[in-house]
Amino acid sequence: MEMLLIELNKESEIPLYEQIYQQIRNDITDGKLAVGEKLPSKRKLGDFLDISQTTIELAYGQLAAEGFITSKPRKGYFVQEIGELAYVQPTGTTTIISQEKKKELEIDFSPGKIDTESFPFKQWRKYAKDVIDESSKHLLLLGHPHGDFELRQEIAKYLYHSRGVDCSADQIIVGSGTEQLMPLLIRLLGPQAVYAIEDPGYPLTHHVFYHNNREALPIVVDEEGMDIHALTQSEATVAYVTPSHQFPTGTVLSAARRTALLNWAASNAGNFIIEDDYDSEFRYTGRPIPSLQGMDKAGNVIYLSTFSKSLMPSLRIAYMVLPSVLLEKYEKAFIHYSSTVPRLDQHTLARFMEDGHFARHLNRMRKVYRRKLQLLTDSLQAYAPKISYSGDEAGMHILISVHTDDDEDTLTERALNKGIRVYGLNEYRKVANKQQPSFLIGFGGLEDAHIPDAVRLLMEAWTIE
Repeated sequence: MEMLLIELNKESEIPLYEQIYQQIRNDITDGKLAVGEKLPSKRKLGDFLDISQTTIELAYGQLAAEGFITSKPRKGYFVQEIGELAYVQPTGTTTIISQEKKKELEIDFSPGKIDTESFPFKQWRKYAKDVIDESSKHLLLLGHPHGDFELRQEIAKYLYHSRGVDCSADQIIVGSGTEQLMPLLIRLLGPQAVYAIEDPGYPLTHHVFYHNNREALPIVVDEEGMDIHALTQSEATVAYVTPSHQFPTGTVLSAARRTALLNWAASNAGNFIIEDDYDSEFRYTGRPIPSLQGMDKAGNVIYLSTFSKSLMPSLRIAYMVLPSVLLEKYEKAFIHYSSTVPRLDQHTLARFMEDGHFARHLNRMRKVYRRKLQLLTDSLQAYAPKISYSGDEAGMHILISVHTDDDEDTLTERALNKGIRVYGLNEYRKVANKQQPSFLIGFGGLEDAHIPDAVRLLMEAWTIE
């Protein structure tokens, strides 16, 4: 077999290894995978899904333990003989217990979670009630395909004052998440475009390029951000970057490299920069990092952001700011498209922003996350020099390095055995680095009082004192 068709939802509460396990198990019981059929190697499937081999190993290990597949030395994994599958129950919800009887997940250091306790439900409910009213009958009809003007106007004002983004409401396209806007952007830039992506970088973006049959070249990220010299030496015509808070390392694209990147884009009319400013609202030291779009004089920067971190992931509202050279082309290409965000949600958010609640919420959340960050770094200090960290100037996660002889996969497994989910840096790389294990430690979804204990339990799992 060349490859398995597996759909992963990396924002789901269900662990990735369990999603893989369930889909392969279902394919076997439904007869989609024939008895005796060879499964892809852990390395090949990991590369295809852009996840670590440890995750694949956990899924394969559970399937083997339950008798769905068998491992043959130096040959791989194969679907088990039908006679040995007589006990298989009808497909349904399955609770996984691994060979080592892993503890139920108790601590999740996910970098994608927010503090739900601090959400301004009272204010949001008021605006939602105001919008869902008979006076808003017109909102039941389709609105502007770019998103309703009221929301785009509020976004334009917010971007100018907070990020230095110079744009009009007409340049803004509202969509239901980055993963919905990116395919439109890819089609807009045409099949000739070659993309440069940060390595390590955001896995969802990697998948979007892959599933849209676009070539994506990994460009290494160091302490100054994307290596612009390597970019200029590549065949890339579009650079996808997270310059204000690189995901996942947390580095900031240096001033020299910002200038070099903008000069690279301006050197050719077909070159563009996609600036993903996914969590720039949360910076804890110094002044906010200016956006590339605000520095751009040639009209080569496409600005992209979302309300997932600043408000809530489930809102599913993102937006992009197109330079004028692409705006007319976009309008012609997608003239028959409707906005993918419900108008009631758009107007609830627009009124929430217009009355200043969004700005006040951000100010409050900066204090909340700064406090969580301080608790996290204070707790980690006790384990220096075996533990070091970086990327603590902004965002809702930091990057820790573990100075040990153990590799990243081993440490991930040890933590999972204790009911702790950590996210190894290699999960975000195109090419794995075996030198020093590093992990993303998200703190947004952790309660303040639990952070010191969570760190202590993780260090105990890793036998670090």
